[in-house]
Amino acid sequence: MDNDLVSRQFDPRTFRNAMGHYPTGVALVTGRAPDGELLAMVVGTFSSVSLDPPLVSFMPMKSSSTFRKMQECDSLCINIFGGEQESEMLSIAQRWQNKLDGIDWYPSPAGDPVLKNSIAWIDTTIADTVEAGDHWIVLCRVHDLEVTNPVPPLLFFQGGYGSFVGSSLLGRLRHDSLPAIHAAHGASAELEDLADSIGCEVIVYAALSEDEFATVYSALGPDVSQEHRFASRVPIVPPIGDTYMFDKPDDVRDRWLAKIGTSSGEVPDEVRQSHCRRLEMLRDTGHLIAHLPDDGGAAYQQMIEATNEYLNAPLTPFAEKTIRELIGSTTVDYTQREITADQRYTIGSIVFPVRDPAGEHTMTLRLAQLPQDVDGETVNRWIGQAENVVHTIEAD
Repeated sequence: MDNDLVSRQFDPRTFRNAMGHYPTGVALVTGRAPDGELLAMVVGTFSSVSLDPPLVSFMPMKSSSTFRKMQECDSLCINIFGGEQESEMLSIAQRWQNKLDGIDWYPSPAGDPVLKNSIAWIDTTIADTVEAGDHWIVLCRVHDLEVTNPVPPLLFFQGGYGSFVGSSLLGRLRHDSLPAIHAAHGASAELEDLADSIGCEVIVYAALSEDEFATVYSALGPDVSQEHRFASRVPIVPPIGDTYMFDKPDDVRDRWLAKIGTSSGEVPDEVRQSHCRRLEMLRDTGHLIAHLPDDGGAAYQQMIEATNEYLNAPLTPFAEKTIRELIGSTTVDYTQREITADQRYTIGSIVFPVRDPAGEHTMTLRLAQLPQDVDGETVNRWIGQAENVVHTIEAD
């Protein structure tokens, strides 16, 4: 049987349309011609080729006059465009000469231009050039490289440019969150009184999804710092989220546990078991206590930074990994212990699951920035006060 395939004739627009449904990154190749001219060429065909030896490639048109000059360069630098550099990229691509005029750049170690806001630069030399239809495949040996701005990349997709970023930290929005917000605000007087009487921060969170909490009410007691608060949206990453996960199905809980941020990417059995014990304790007692180590409130600083990063930064896979590791590496002690009246305690936070108007535990009451070095009788009084407010919220 003849296995040769016969290519049918088709409109070039059909080819471009089909290929356009696969996203491609956008990069800038720069170099210095022997006469000192700065060269720059936008490509959508940059790719990693080999690790040993380290090789990358790009594919310029055969008709490119810029590439003809680049073949004479001692080195070339490849810049990876960030998602916010579309206008900069278009400005370079639309010029015939002096392409980097008005563009902020600095020299790479090899002396070729690196755009100030590019994600990464790669210093290379041309190793081989292969003919491929109306393009060249240019293989380049890598000599040096660095990531300088780890943000979402600029992509070309379906005929347009943009930054298309997904993250498993972002979940589908719950459409039934509004009643929870109303329930929290219906108990605003009680929440304010609780913050004032204890002298702490009182927050009510609602789960927007299995991946994210949002603050729906917040009150600060006297002399409590605004600067020491978590951001208004918080990723549900262990140890955050136990008040939501404790009565959820096993598959939902397992997905939550799989988010634990460790450098190895694996969840040690003892860490998993520790979180599971806390979920069991929550089912038994209706609250969880976090104890502060010797460095006091500074133990929460990493988690505060992580929640601010989550709120403000583009959630690239790198950023997501950093956020999980910051949250997971906190020195706050989440080990549950009996509170006795005559012992002294330094409490970081106390959390309580709260039922929403539909009867599901999608809300959380959190006491934070609590007075330090108090006796167990005081801690138990706080818990009783907070439980009364929980009942008020659930009754609305």
